[in-house]
Amino acid sequence: MKPDVIAFYLPQYYPTPENDEWFGKGFTEWRSVGNSKPLFKNHYQPKVPADLGYYDLRLPEVRKAQADLAKEAGIAAFCYYHYWFGDGKEMLQMPLNEVVRLGEPDFPFCICWANHSWYKKTWDSSKSLLNHQPLIEQKYLGKDDIEKHFYSLLPAFSDKRYYKHNGKLLFVLYRVLEIPYLEQFMETWQELALKNGLPEFYFVSYADDFYELQNSNHTKCDATALFLKSEIESAGKSVKIRKISRFLKTYISQKTKRPLNVFEYKNIYHKLVSPKFSDERILPVIMPNWDNTPRRETGALILNNCTPKLFKKHVKEVLNLIKNKKEENRIVFIKSWNEWSEGNYMEPDLKYGKGYINALKEALEEDLL
Repeated sequence: MKPDVIAFYLPQYYPTPENDEWFGKGFTEWRSVGNSKPLFKNHYQPKVPADLGYYDLRLPEVRKAQADLAKEAGIAAFCYYHYWFGDGKEMLQMPLNEVVRLGEPDFPFCICWANHSWYKKTWDSSKSLLNHQPLIEQKYLGKDDIEKHFYSLLPAFSDKRYYKHNGKLLFVLYRVLEIPYLEQFMETWQELALKNGLPEFYFVSYADDFYELQNSNHTKCDATALFLKSEIESAGKSVKIRKISRFLKTYISQKTKRPLNVFEYKNIYHKLVSPKFSDERILPVIMPNWDNTPRRETGALILNNCTPKLFKKHVKEVLNLIKNKKEENRIVFIKSWNEWSEGNYMEPDLKYGKGYINALKEALEEDLL
């Protein structure tokens, strides 16, 4: 059997009162995507969506079209980013709520709690620094809030389409190191699942690099989704040195108005792969492309010439590493289905059409031969 590929899904593309207040009436990230400018010769910006256009996630027709494309690619489920800031405060919950309420599209899904504060990040051109203006703070309020959080998602957990690993509800914890009561959180949710007639949870932590895996919070979870983007900029260096290096590069980029974090995808996609992917409890994260120029301008990380052909090679390298794992652990995450402001997406664009979708489909089919 082919492995299950789960794509992270950003439910951002529709207006919200908060975004209206913070960024202007009708704001979605499409505004940043459409306004992006090339920073050097042959720099592919702006990235323009093709088949689905600049869509609005309030429309069920859009959500169905996304699911149809994902099926065509061989993707097993969407993993919706979910924003719970504490005490009932949520953001961008409408698309998933509508998927559950309407019972469509007929496509599996699971949830990733993106547990982090939100900031408005703007460049101060006079100082060439990134200003972080707090918008919403991520709060951890104890047992009552843990229970309230669970019940807010109970309709989704009860949905027959919810993706399960070995019969268990797969749930991703994005910043597991920041949860002050991780064990209490997981134990409480397991108890509430049993109380409400649900299967157990299969908790998956999310790690950005090898160093983070050393923290015991990851081993407390059932598995870890490992994303190695940090290896691109400074492979082998400590987290502290990486942060300093990233800051200096960003500062110089803004001062000189020239991007310094530009890498050819053909030279770096191997760094996104590790022998650790063959471990039973490590779930690889693959990346088709990355260019967050719409958000960071010259301070962006730019993977240049991310072609579907190279992405297919990347996928096949990962599939080869997991082929001897237990069947139920042959899970691969894609980051991401539709993070257009990060230049990180599978959806069709004007340059490559369905190229990334076809590349994934072909790699999965060839893996079965």
